[in-house]
Amino acid sequence: MADIVFRNVTKRYGGTLAVDDASFTVNDNEFFCFFGPPLSGKSTILRLVLGLETPDTGDILIGGKLVNTVSPAERNVAMVFQNLALFPHMSALDNVRFPLVERGVAEAAIGKRVADVAAKLHIGHILHKPPAQLSGGERQRVAIARALVRDPNAYLMDDPISALDARLREETRVELKRIQRELGKTLIYVTHDQEEAMSVADRIAILEHGRIRQIGSPAEIYDRPASTYVARLLGSPMMNILKSARSEGGVEAAEGTIRIADKTAPADAVEIGLRPEDIKVRPWMDGRRADGVSGRPARVFEVEPLGGYTVVTLEAGQARLKALLRGQPDIRPDAMVAISCEPARVHYFGQSGGALAR
Repeated sequence: MADIVFRNVTKRYGGTLAVDDASFTVNDNEFFCFFGPPLSGKSTILRLVLGLETPDTGDILIGGKLVNTVSPAERNVAMVFQNLALFPHMSALDNVRFPLVERGVAEAAIGKRVADVAAKLHIGHILHKPPAQLSGGERQRVAIARALVRDPNAYLMDDPISALDARLREETRVELKRIQRELGKTLIYVTHDQEEAMSVADRIAILEHGRIRQIGSPAEIYDRPASTYVARLLGSPMMNILKSARSEGGVEAAEGTIRIADKTAPADAVEIGLRPEDIKVRPWMDGRRADGVSGRPARVFEVEPLGGYTVVTLEAGQARLKALLRGQPDIRPDAMVAISCEPARVHYFGQSGGALAR
């Protein structure tokens, strides 16, 4: 068993609060992702799990064992660092072999494990080269292979595929998810790329200034963000957050350009959130919307055709928001349009930015 538990863990560096009273459980065999902007505490949490840092307060448990004072070597977790930390005087092969050689694994077993992981990561043809002769992406895959070749309690990965090009990054994250599932090991993954977090994780922890703001599956967090901060982090384009006010039969925003007929809207809502893909854009006809509902029009500011879908930037009153439309609709800049959203797809937020239940 390799569940990893933080109980009220805090870590400071001088006057900087890197991790603030963090409590969470990473389940055995789970692919768990920490996601947030730079300096949100993601890498510090990994270093605390690995044992390179000691918490100021709180407890860390691995497999039910308190490890606050246990050395990194005794914790038996494998780490892929953001800076890779490959040995420059060794070939790629020797770098991958190194953890097994140090543990006295039989040569036949080493050869089998190295060949298996090299095939999974497509690095067999570069194992004879030293790190200096490898591209950034190749070095990154060698570092991942060095971690995967072991049989640890858990794998820790700090933004491990950021140096790869877009296509290879997509292939590698799919492989990592498959490998983790086949190995049946706990994997903690840190990234600032929302697409990676959404695509690989069983659960995601959203971080802000060292504090955990929400933990849940990618779908749970995307569909039910706990705050405007979380709502803006996941989604591309990001969620539109607009000041709102009560109106007859519901709420309105953007100076009446958006009207939501929702009698269940919370009375204390001060902002609404609209995902770009949930916004409907229709022609504006003779002072009324094409569906016959009165209101104010919005102006098309910009149109970005992206093949299978189109991003439309709209000016609604003093606000500017984005809609994500399928295909390549016949919409031109400066056109006047009506915008709406199904009440069930509207998110409501209170004065402090927290999500409100209907």
